[in-house]
Amino acid sequence: MIIVLKPQATPEQVENLKGMIQEKKLNPVPFEGEERIVIHVLGDTREEYSKAWKALDFVENVVPILRPYKLSSKEHHALKTIVRVGDVKFGDTEFVVIAGPCSVESEEQIMRAANIIKGMGLKIMRASAFKPRTSPYSFQGLGIEGLKLLKQVREETGIMVETEIMDVRDVPIAADHVDILRVGARNMQNFDLLKEVGKVDCPVILKRGMSATVKEFIMAAEYILYNGNKNVILCERGIRTFETAYRNTLDICAVALLKQETHLPVIVDPSHAAGGRELVFPLSKAAIAAGADGLLVEMHPEPEKAFSDGDQSLYPEQLARLLKDVKRVCAAVDRSFG
Repeated sequence: MIIVLKPQATPEQVENLKGMIQEKKLNPVPFEGEERIVIHVLGDTREEYSKAWKALDFVENVVPILRPYKLSSKEHHALKTIVRVGDVKFGDTEFVVIAGPCSVESEEQIMRAANIIKGMGLKIMRASAFKPRTSPYSFQGLGIEGLKLLKQVREETGIMVETEIMDVRDVPIAADHVDILRVGARNMQNFDLLKEVGKVDCPVILKRGMSATVKEFIMAAEYILYNGNKNVILCERGIRTFETAYRNTLDICAVALLKQETHLPVIVDPSHAAGGRELVFPLSKAAIAAGADGLLVEMHPEPEKAFSDGDQSLYPEQLARLLKDVKRVCAAVDRSFG
């Protein structure tokens, strides 16, 4: 439910209304616009509450939010959310490409990858310090040491970094070491983790779970928004279907639907959908045409030596070719390349 206040509403009246809402065991979330304040009421709202609030002389209107995802929907926030990371803006007119290796493997490997990416004009590198793996015997990432290496990359090259986070205990230290936190597909419904990343002042990329519906995906984002972090970027990375010819099925329809239903930026990870590097090219171009705001692409200096996901990681020269394709498609759909 949204309570729209009149332009002349005083701060005291706003605070009194928030108190009235809290007395009903509901959560008031105020948003200050240029002309008036809007209060979003979250919880089990009832019609009699609406009538009581509408009767107040400083309230202009009370509007129900029909979507189950209150904070993510355009009913809540009609304008697009722009997530700023340094001088990069997700959800604006510019199209953003994040690239880098699947995981942090060593100082030499990660510094080499960062310099390659920087040389191509990209501003954000992806690399996971923590790796959720199907097998307990597979490489699990360098952990805290990996975070330290990412921070070193940021300090020495000036390039911004993002990484996956898996454990609520690691959220504060990760937020201190990187510029963007990523909640992976396997943790999309790890609600304690979603709540924790909602409490930090750090942008979050939320990946869609491999078997999650679009509604479940948006509701996961709702947890982060509800806990205070408004800088959420949705990431479609392919879902599990009956098809076995490729790793996952990239749901291009979901990209268009997410842009229609929510005000949040939407990016696409073609690497995890494809499972093979050659498919990354057409999937990336399809993502741009569908309205995505960016890409999350895997690139390794030497994919054949990668500790994880080498088959889907681009060679540096392939990334350079992909960026040329991206620029051409962006121009065709009136998007600038960030």
